[in-house]
Amino acid sequence: MLPIQPSRPGRGLAGPLLFFAVAGMTVGAETSGASTRVEVQKRMGSRFEITAVHADEATARRGIELAYAEIDRLEAMISSWRPTSETSAVNRGAGREPVVVSPELFGLVRRSLKLSRLTDGAFDITFAGVGKLWDFKSRSPAVPAPEAISAALSHVGFEKISLDPTRHSIYLDDPAARIGFGAIGKGYAANRAVRVLQAHGIEGGVVNAGGDLVAFGTREDGTPWDIGIAHPRRRDEIFARLPVSGLAVVTSGDYESFFFLDGKRYAHILDPRTGYPVEHVKSVTVVCPDAELADGLATAVAVMGPERGLALVDQLRGIEALVVDAHDELLFSRGLRSRLIFPEEPQRSQENGR
Repeated sequence: MLPIQPSRPGRGLAGPLLFFAVAGMTVGAETSGASTRVEVQKRMGSRFEITAVHADEATARRGIELAYAEIDRLEAMISSWRPTSETSAVNRGAGREPVVVSPELFGLVRRSLKLSRLTDGAFDITFAGVGKLWDFKSRSPAVPAPEAISAALSHVGFEKISLDPTRHSIYLDDPAARIGFGAIGKGYAANRAVRVLQAHGIEGGVVNAGGDLVAFGTREDGTPWDIGIAHPRRRDEIFARLPVSGLAVVTSGDYESFFFLDGKRYAHILDPRTGYPVEHVKSVTVVCPDAELADGLATAVAVMGPERGLALVDQLRGIEALVVDAHDELLFSRGLRSRLIFPEEPQRSQENGR
């Protein structure tokens, strides 16, 4: 275990940080024949930042435009707040009838159920009913009554979801059960945005979907993308860097939404089995090729806790994780420690950090 040691300033946001990016600007075109275009927009209630490297600025701009259009399409499909979405249709049919959905949404739900079984329920898309009891943005926050949490928990459980692969239908057997993709949707959107960029001829870029970051190809000078992991309490500092290409880096932290009440801190990462915020971690960063999986696992590991969560990650091929526990100690999965660059190791090369 290592205590957190801050490094040079990040960009004022916790989670994965891309060091060089400047929103809405094109940089470096004269030195390498390539230019870097970055566009920042708000999507899915979060800050999205899309970076594209291409010799032609118009091509990069168009790729980013198409990537945001894809994110809009996905939000219209999975949002539980939009009455016209497929997710809302499934929720309206709870306890009444199976709802036929697109193969895309069906696949997302099926993968979510696999992750729920893998994590023994630490990840659960039926948790939406309990999550709504907590308002972390209220000016007068309150802890929900135990009776309200207990009642809501009775309608939570991934076992309440039935899938019919023949009809592509989804059925919630509890009339009060609801599904939501808050813990996996942005990761899926990041995956899809990258595929759109690549299909448009963008060979290098980054999609940062509110902390769910996917980097592919290289920067315009041919080097890997330099990703910083931010301090969970001092948001303008980073404590580790990771050179990546073709990987997702996703952080779930207790700094995203929280409130203090009677001297106690309550954060938005909730345990779907108890209905209360987790207290044993400050942040979890997962590194793997798939942002959707990394998104769900980051939440699950936070809920499971450092010991059980990292034990699970160590059993999964191609997946690594870093945990900042409640005491600011850093804990690593088996293969990640040697790939990170820490400020106390200034002589470490990028090659050794891979």
